[in-house]
Amino acid sequence: MTDDVAAARAAAEEKSVFSHAPVDPDVTAAYGDHPDQVIDFYAPRGQGGPGGPAPVVLVLHGGAWRAPYDRRHISPFAAFLARRGFAVASAEYRRGRDDDSVAGRWPDTFDDVAAALDALPALVREHLPQAHPGRTVLTGHSAGGQLALWAAARHVLPAGSPWRADSPAALRGVVALAPIADLAVADKLDVCGGAVRQLLGGDEHFAERQPYADPALLLPTGIATTLVQGRTDLDVPQVVAESYADAAAKAGEMVGVTLLEDVGHFPLIDPAADACAVVVEEIAQLAW
Repeated sequence: MTDDVAAARAAAEEKSVFSHAPVDPDVTAAYGDHPDQVIDFYAPRGQGGPGGPAPVVLVLHGGAWRAPYDRRHISPFAAFLARRGFAVASAEYRRGRDDDSVAGRWPDTFDDVAAALDALPALVREHLPQAHPGRTVLTGHSAGGQLALWAAARHVLPAGSPWRADSPAALRGVVALAPIADLAVADKLDVCGGAVRQLLGGDEHFAERQPYADPALLLPTGIATTLVQGRTDLDVPQVVAESYADAAAKAGEMVGVTLLEDVGHFPLIDPAADACAVVVEEIAQLAW
């Protein structure tokens, strides 16, 4: 495939995912005082498994940790999951400055993801009584994939980290979609225009903060983990996911990697794409 053809395909995939109108949640609940510290809840609309209370899927959106990309763009994917029998929680979190010049906020982005995960069981019991908070799968796309892998690894954060948990999160597993899973590799590839280095606060803080933020350094987690990756992804290349899987193997942990042919970055969260059905199946295998 020529570069021009690959770029045209990627542009068409991006256009498709952003062509869907945002889907309003059934209810939105706060997990903190900041306007971005909220979770959208989507009640299950169908029967997707063997019966009983619906599993919960916590969704973390992508967008290079930059402010213009909020949870609205992933709401059609959240609604897609709900129609397949999942109770869905789509968490917002603080990102970069509003002018799109900087990705992420340190430490706010990580503060929020940790707080959202901690608050989730009680909020599910309050707002989704038909759901089972003990059967939760964490998923995230792109930058949200990095945050999902990180959130599942809080119990192996360095001692003294404010986000370190005493025990593993009560998760059935993690399904990370085209995740920025290895920050060092992604930084070398200049993924998302330098977003990785910006997330950690720039050159002066990268090495110091990487051990507290890089999923590839926070292994093994002991939590079932699957990565879903398009082979033709130009935004977050396949090598990033493979590097994380290699690091996990060296740490004695087997991470599943599902590689999809002729799939780029966005079809994984596009309800109109076949790849999205594959993602649902990966989540279902862990949830039920």
